Amino acid sequence: MVPDMVSGEGSSAAPQLRKGVLGPVVLALLESRDRYGLEIVRELSALELVASEGTVYPLLTRLQDSGAVESTWVVSDTERPRRYYRLTATGREELAAFRVDWAAFTSAVHSILHPSEG
Repeated sequence: MVPDMVSGEGSSAAPQLRKGVLGPVVLALLESRDRYGLEIVRELSALELVASEGTVYPLLTRLQDSGAVESTWVVSDTERPRRYYRLTATGREELAAFRVDWAAFTSAVHSILHPSEG
């Protein structure tokens, strides 16, 4: 069932908003440093952007398939092997483009939702 946002019936729009921006958010996390999958899941969970690993790992696979991220396995004597993800040049370009689009999008939405502030 599709939520009826006009009448208020159904669920909040927040899950769809989160889903739509999750890819760029992951790219932004990887911009500062390489991270392993569970680390990304934990960071996003702490910010209440995802509820489970089941959302993040398929996304990481899609980002890798698109060339936005690369991954390598790191084996340590003290920890189990972990797959680390890193942002590629393609991912940096995608993130830069998203930031421009996001600024314009949020400004337009804000102007509609809060017309007295404009």
